[in-house]
Amino acid sequence: MSNKQIATILAQLGNRTDQQNGSISAPLFLSTTYAHPGLGQSTGYDYIRTKNPTRDILEEGLAQLEAGARAVVTSSGMSAIQLVFSYFSAGSKFLVSRDLYGGSFRFFDDIESKGIASFDYFNEVEDLKEKISEEVDGIFLETPTNPLMNEVSIKEVAQLAKANQALLIVDNTFLTPLRQRPLEEGADIVVHSGTKYLSGHNDILAGVVIAKEAEIGEKLAWLANTTGPTLSAFDSWLFIRSLKTLEVRFNQQEKNAQEIVQTLEKHPAIKKVLYTGVGAMISIFVADQHKIGDFLQALKVFSFAESLGGVESLITYPTTQTHADIPQEVRESYGLTPDLLRISVGIEQVDDLIKDLEQALAVF
Repeated sequence: MSNKQIATILAQLGNRTDQQNGSISAPLFLSTTYAHPGLGQSTGYDYIRTKNPTRDILEEGLAQLEAGARAVVTSSGMSAIQLVFSYFSAGSKFLVSRDLYGGSFRFFDDIESKGIASFDYFNEVEDLKEKISEEVDGIFLETPTNPLMNEVSIKEVAQLAKANQALLIVDNTFLTPLRQRPLEEGADIVVHSGTKYLSGHNDILAGVVIAKEAEIGEKLAWLANTTGPTLSAFDSWLFIRSLKTLEVRFNQQEKNAQEIVQTLEKHPAIKKVLYTGVGAMISIFVADQHKIGDFLQALKVFSFAESLGGVESLITYPTTQTHADIPQEVRESYGLTPDLLRISVGIEQVDDLIKDLEQALAVF
């Protein structure tokens, strides 16, 4: 990170990259291919899957934000996770935080069923200590977890990983580099669903992988070029534009969330509120799961939809949406029960959000 504050770095992302014309907004390079000056010569750009000037600006900015050596952007959050796991050899063994996004579980379950890798799950650091050994190749961690908001010390897990020569991969989608920078706490690789807070407008599908060490980053870039989970130039340009307002958006979302939590904790229809104190993700357990359908129908400002992190406030029902691919007995065994709703708080006026929740909760 440079000596400038993060808000300045974000707002200026891509500025001064157009030396020829001096455009403030970073240029959008749509060309899929580039002419060679001569035989055996290159401008540095040959084909869009390998390298693109607009995507370079985005990747360099993301690497700087997470204090990494190299970033690779991909076509979705899941393609980012797939890219990371393609870094490992067949037969690798992984330890994974028990509560995690259903799409990640689905992918891990699929490659395990094919004999490509094996996975075991842990709940807390003490559980991890019992399971880790030098046979483990990697640890995959969500903190806070999705949707139960469990927190695990990245620094402690990183120490365990290093002692056993395993790589630590952290999904930092929920908190972003504004609130948590896993590479500085000892992680080796960070992943994001760029669809969420980083782009923040529910109009871009993207993934991000950032490596702490250049050697790992170069290998990931080579794999991305080989397998092709490429983010388009236009989506890269939109992503750059969106990052410029990340801090402004996230700060407002977090402020709204903190006020909403105060209201929900006092409401008789809510059994329990899960919130880490930072960020804008909240989960709630409601008093009567059979009234959830009526509650969702009664909402006027919040939208009942999957995803999170956008400027619009959303409510998700993980049991039938984001976590439906986790077997019922598994998800309920660790606390993801049918009375849970997940809330992604947006940037709307917080009084309107609170009033909407209160009038909809009246159905309970």
